[in-house]
Amino acid sequence: MMSPATPEAPLHEIVIMGGGLAGLTLALQLRRRLPDADVLVLERRAHPVPAACHKVGESSVEIGALYFADVLGLREHLEQDQLKKFGFRFFFSEGERDLSRVTELGASRPLPTGSFQIDRGLFENFLGQECQRRGIRFIDGAVIRDFTLTEDGSPHRVQWQREGEALQTAHARWLSDASGRAGLVKRRLGLAQENAHAAHAVWFRVGEHIAIDQWPVADAAWRERCATPTRWLSTNHLVGAGYWVWLIPLASGSHSVGIVADPRYHPLERMNSFDKAMDWLAEYQPALHADLEPKRGQLQDFAFFRRFSHDCKQVFSEHRWALAGESGRFLDPFYSPGSDFIAIGNTYITELVARDRAGLRLRAHTQVYEQIFKSFYDSTLALYVDQYGLFGDPEVLPNKVIWDYTYYWSVLAQLFCQQRLADLDSMGHLRDALLSCQKLNLAVQTLLGDWGRVSARRNPPVMLDQASVPWFVELNRSLLDGALDDASFRARIRQAEQQLQCLAVQLAQRATADHPGPPQANDHQFYTPKIIQHFIIQLLHRRPALTNKKRTQRRWPSFRWR
Repeated sequence: MMSPATPEAPLHEIVIMGGGLAGLTLALQLRRRLPDADVLVLERRAHPVPAACHKVGESSVEIGALYFADVLGLREHLEQDQLKKFGFRFFFSEGERDLSRVTELGASRPLPTGSFQIDRGLFENFLGQECQRRGIRFIDGAVIRDFTLTEDGSPHRVQWQREGEALQTAHARWLSDASGRAGLVKRRLGLAQENAHAAHAVWFRVGEHIAIDQWPVADAAWRERCATPTRWLSTNHLVGAGYWVWLIPLASGSHSVGIVADPRYHPLERMNSFDKAMDWLAEYQPALHADLEPKRGQLQDFAFFRRFSHDCKQVFSEHRWALAGESGRFLDPFYSPGSDFIAIGNTYITELVARDRAGLRLRAHTQVYEQIFKSFYDSTLALYVDQYGLFGDPEVLPNKVIWDYTYYWSVLAQLFCQQRLADLDSMGHLRDALLSCQKLNLAVQTLLGDWGRVSARRNPPVMLDQASVPWFVELNRSLLDGALDDASFRARIRQAEQQLQCLAVQLAQRATADHPGPPQANDHQFYTPKIIQHFIIQLLHRRPALTNKKRTQRRWPSFRWR
């Protein structure tokens, strides 16, 4: 039984240690799901935080954007006070000053399901105020001094203190760690775990937008390839072998610049200060360097992480604690999955708190949610591990991006948008299909890596327009569909499995057509014909109808750029 509250040590339903993006959004989700829940958020930083806050995670994608807008009810703020994102955009621009002379991958017009470029300072200030408007107790400037986790059903205890004030104690039935990389619970319980992805990042902000649309180009037609002259609103990627550079505009008027690299290609020591980073850009991305050079005086901050990606042994516990956001797991900023995994993790935490409140057992559900969440993490991690060498490949990377998006929109985004993340009945029915998709993704990542080792890396001055691929646009639009009944949802996931299989075979055939001969000594284990055989025999045997070419083309049109 929970001990009674006292004025000196009040009892809360949940105390959230950390009031950044993960902690504040968890508080709001709990309030929407459980309107009378007593939620206390303790945030170390004083509010308001600066605009253009010094954090990674400004670019959102579909799951995160829909989570903020619809699950939390924040659409008005996002549409009025943040920037609408013009999708992802890639330029194979290493060593090049003229973007019209290289391959561009992106959409000529916005796709149906939108997302946002989020100024974290503006957003977190708004979230803190919104928590208080919704009756959540939010205390800024609160430093966690100690905490005690219990396993006997008694309340957890947190001790915290504001500068110049006495030490405070709070008791809570639930304790959530949203302390970010401080990882308070993870460190206490020894849950930290490395993964196989050793990339590093440096990033900084300048106090003026980077007008990529206005960069000097020799071919004036380049500016007309997009329906509007707003490439600058995209998350722009300037890519090369072993690295990518991000350009993200912020509503405050600042622009975020980051360099993310595999140390096997580009050691951190070459870019771990602003001056070093600028020297590195002068060599590898001279067009960006030329834009930034006059803006040196507007530098707002600079930071780096040597190894930003990390795993965790456990994030949910039947003993009523949970880890949210980066305090548990973090992947990679490429494809901007950070807010997606905050949305997914917070949804599972909210479900567990609701079950506990209803007097239901937690052990089985915490174990299953842990397994599912870890499988999502592992599947997404496969997009990055040993894949950075492809980033400078104008032939292979566009195929990888199409595959990775299709996999994301077909599986994980469907589970989220149809509110099926915690639907264990559907998960059980779809177990084989989901496992098949996961295995197929791993096989395709292997294919892409092998293809990249022998690619000619041709870099023609063209735009590969994602908006010109009808099925790709329709898949994006499907994320806006209303709620499907059980049968329709399960049919959608099984169809997605078939569609992914078809796309995998097309990619393998495309790779083989470009490199039809048997592996040579310099091919470095490139076995595309064997991979095609593996796809057909091992992955398609459960769907014989897919061997009918005409039926396949009707169900899933060929992937071609227009």
